[in-house]
Amino acid sequence: MTSILDDYALMSPLRSRNNWLKLMIVAFGLLAGVSATSPIPPLFIALCMSLATLLLGKIPLSFYLKLLAAPLGFAVMGVLIIAFFSGSGAELYSFNLVGYSLAIRADGAELASLVLSRSVSGMCCLYFLALSTPMIELFSVLKATRLPDSLLELSMLIYRYIFVFLDMALCIKFAQTVRLGYGDFKKSFHSFGMLTGTLFIRSWEQGEKLFISMNSRCYDGKMMLFEARKPVKAPEVLLTSMYFLSTIALLYLTRGVSVI
Repeated sequence: MTSILDDYALMSPLRSRNNWLKLMIVAFGLLAGVSATSPIPPLFIALCMSLATLLLGKIPLSFYLKLLAAPLGFAVMGVLIIAFFSGSGAELYSFNLVGYSLAIRADGAELASLVLSRSVSGMCCLYFLALSTPMIELFSVLKATRLPDSLLELSMLIYRYIFVFLDMALCIKFAQTVRLGYGDFKKSFHSFGMLTGTLFIRSWEQGEKLFISMNSRCYDGKMMLFEARKPVKAPEVLLTSMYFLSTIALLYLTRGVSVI
């Protein structure tokens, strides 16, 4: 419960930078990544975002690699399916599996590398934003975009109580564990059922308490959100412009370039 993204975002030096600038950088990276026809620009974007997160945001390398490991594993599994079951052209690698011949062909490998690079690029862009901007500040930015107040308030409450109920679930599970509630399959199944039932009741009670407490504080259907003024400095503009121009140049120069 101590190594959540918001903890690192609150301690990150990039937190003091302009939120709109960070959103613009991330949006540009996502759009450029999915628009690339070669794996080179997305990999360049992933490298830039990772360096910014690690060097400027002071995020530990081990924690960052752990964050990338899970989604990267799913991406690799999907890419392997694309490589073996799509494309044509020259055969690069093949083997027999229980009587069936599986082969990676040039077009399939090219498509797989492009999909993998786009996935890595998108993950690095989103982690850059998540590890440099606390959620409460993102909600302030979203409020400035004129999104419905009800949508923002529900999002804030849901986000807040995810961690409240997760902490509650961990406490209940710990109490069950020390009482040997997960000693075998039958006990584990029974304990899990009790945990979910108790958590549902506690969630219901917490919702009623929240409703009463908000009404007692004259809640009128709107939550106030304040966004701190963070002016964009000249070095930030220069660095961002260099990143944008380099990415655009790579997109132009690598059109139709094959890496296989």
